[in-house]
Amino acid sequence: MKFQEMNLSTPLLRAVDEMGFEEATPIQTQTIPLGLDGKDIFGQAQTGTGKTAAFGLPLLGKLSIDEKKIQAIIIEPTRELAVQTGEELYNLGKYKEAKIVTVYGGAAIGRQIQLLKRQPEVVVGTPGRILDLIHRKVLKLHDVETVVLDEADEMLNMGFIDDIEAILREIPEKRQTLLFSATVPQEIKRISTNFMQNPEHVKIAAKEMTADLIDQYFTKCKDYEKFDILTRFIDIHNPELAIVFARTKRRVDEVARGLIERGYSAEGIHGDLTQQKRLQVLREFKAGKLDILVATDVAARGLDIGGVSHVYNFDIPQDPESYVHRIGRTGRAGNEGMSVTFVIGHEMDYLRTIENLTRKKMSPLRPPTSEEAFSGQMQASVEQVAEYMDTADYDKYQKAVDFLTTQYTQDQLAYALLKVLTKDPADVKVKITPERPLPNRNKKGKRRHNKNYKGRKNNQHHNKGGKNHHKNSQRNKGKKGHQGKAEFKIR
Repeated sequence: MKFQEMNLSTPLLRAVDEMGFEEATPIQTQTIPLGLDGKDIFGQAQTGTGKTAAFGLPLLGKLSIDEKKIQAIIIEPTRELAVQTGEELYNLGKYKEAKIVTVYGGAAIGRQIQLLKRQPEVVVGTPGRILDLIHRKVLKLHDVETVVLDEADEMLNMGFIDDIEAILREIPEKRQTLLFSATVPQEIKRISTNFMQNPEHVKIAAKEMTADLIDQYFTKCKDYEKFDILTRFIDIHNPELAIVFARTKRRVDEVARGLIERGYSAEGIHGDLTQQKRLQVLREFKAGKLDILVATDVAARGLDIGGVSHVYNFDIPQDPESYVHRIGRTGRAGNEGMSVTFVIGHEMDYLRTIENLTRKKMSPLRPPTSEEAFSGQMQASVEQVAEYMDTADYDKYQKAVDFLTTQYTQDQLAYALLKVLTKDPADVKVKITPERPLPNRNKKGKRRHNKNYKGRKNNQHHNKGGKNHHKNSQRNKGKKGHQGKAEFKIR
């Protein structure tokens, strides 16, 4: 379903288009119309399904910007998710000029108090800090019309259930409540019964998100090793079309530029590019003029591209459904695909969470050695020579050939040809800026629900997480039709 088919205002549609959203996700398709109708919603879905826009667009659509008061509050389990949600709401609401304030523990409360005094329309925060501000009589919720409880089961696990109920009691009963939870334990059902009015149940089942035709692998490495390992995998796998997913826009720019510098036919897309530029890159990728697309999750949302044989997760996603969305770019129309996820040591918990969602174990994959990658490049070069032999215009080049054969031996000419066709990565140094790692998920440190525990005291301790491609690339992609003509292996 297209966002233009929903009853959204022009400022919101403008923001959605600018963020690169093309098609609504299942949770958005089902939730946004209900939210716009003012209904309470119980959404059973996990992070990464597009929940923020699902509840954010109806919420923003209801705001009265001229009224200087808090009209909506979103409660998140961790400061990382609160910040992420606040940023996305800001981007969705910027043309409506909605003011969003994010509050959470572990940051200076004085600054947050000053921001609240500016009377924002929307507050996003963690339970402990929200309660603290309520007790200080700084955060007043008597005008709130919309409440969002995001990742409710996670807040339950972290011991915040009493805090949530205390916050809800501060908000008028006449309101719209939207609750999202991956699972539905008894305590979450109780909140639904006690604090919601005939909620509509929207469920996005995890079993709909499996990818059986995709061979899924992971490789453990250091962050600074990723780029060299990526290029080695590309040399070994020789993908028809590949997508490389990176976590940030800067990462996309640097990886795409590095690939181009090493002779690969690549280009990057992210939200900062104009819509015209993104469409141009996508057209070239679909037409096979680009071999590799480097993208952020947001830029790749809703893409319908056939023929993608490989997906490389340069950065593992924080949200498991983002992983499913990424690898879903390959293995389409009954074709098999392959995905490789790069994992830093402490990110293994994120990988296990993904495996639990997809119900499929990823197989470990040893990073290729430089010798193996060079062998892959040699094979591609030999295959390209075979292509040249099929299409050569001998008469056109005969004089040059006669001259060269009088000056050099056959071995010397073959060496020179391979040297030109094969790019040694060691000749091009690429530096990728280190990114801040994902929060370390320490299961032992996670608080479990205790009905006598007040989670607000230590909330701050909870962490969770211009056209520049080479049309005639020096990286030589072998074509399937020639693999039987020129077999070359370095053992």
